[in-house]
Amino acid sequence: MTIRDDHALARDLAAEAGERLLALRSRQGFDDPVALREAGDREAHAYLAESLSRLRPSDCVLSEEGTREERLDPRRQSADRVWIIDPLDGTREFGDKGRADWAVHVALWQRAPRSSGSGGDTAASARGDLVAGAVALPAQGVTLSTVQPPALPAPPSGGREGRVRIAVSRTRPPEFVRKLAYLVGADLVPIGSAGAKIAAVLTGQVEAYVHAGGQYEWDSAAPVAVAQAAGAHASRIDGSPLIYNQGNPSLPDILVSLPDLAPTLLAGIRDVHR
Repeated sequence: MTIRDDHALARDLAAEAGERLLALRSRQGFDDPVALREAGDREAHAYLAESLSRLRPSDCVLSEEGTREERLDPRRQSADRVWIIDPLDGTREFGDKGRADWAVHVALWQRAPRSSGSGGDTAASARGDLVAGAVALPAQGVTLSTVQPPALPAPPSGGREGRVRIAVSRTRPPEFVRKLAYLVGADLVPIGSAGAKIAAVLTGQVEAYVHAGGQYEWDSAAPVAVAQAAGAHASRIDGSPLIYNQGNPSLPDILVSLPDLAPTLLAGIRDVHR
């Protein structure tokens, strides 16, 4: 593997983990989907954790498949660089034969340089942002990354054929999103993993992804890094920023959309929550 920089590393690791997951699927088959899902989580995490430990030994890692102690390790809060990974996003879909809406997420959060005037300002010292990321969609043969962010599709034009499409969870779509869709004249499109949903915004399959009701940083960090690099809108559903590398990694709601649609969707979300 040739490692040029953090962008290329995120891309290469996500793609290679995805290839390993495809090989596992082929080798193990779908007769026991529970065992397949468990093996996928375990093997992808082991590969990514070992690779990052070897290639970026000074960095911290926050992984969905890490132990509770690893996820709550206080050293992460003082680290300057933290890799936020979801080794297998969409584990349910991975275990279902024929489904391609699962992903591998690899993102890098980096602390912002302290300004000379920040002094002991804890809030200032804690600021940081996603600086690199990749989402591999192995069963679709696609890896989106910050190496070369995708070009955003044009927003839909008017008329029935130009209706907005909003990606939602296959298993737990928030009820308020149904109301939002009615309000703005949108169609709901069920898709599996969060990475696949955000990738669908970037590739033109849908125009937005809206979720509330429970997620964690690893569910969105890598796809948000790519979305922001591509120029898409990404925020909490109240319009506030998505903040990563927090002590509690819960990040329960998200809106990712084409930028021109964000004001309409945010206004609609406010209306349905009144």
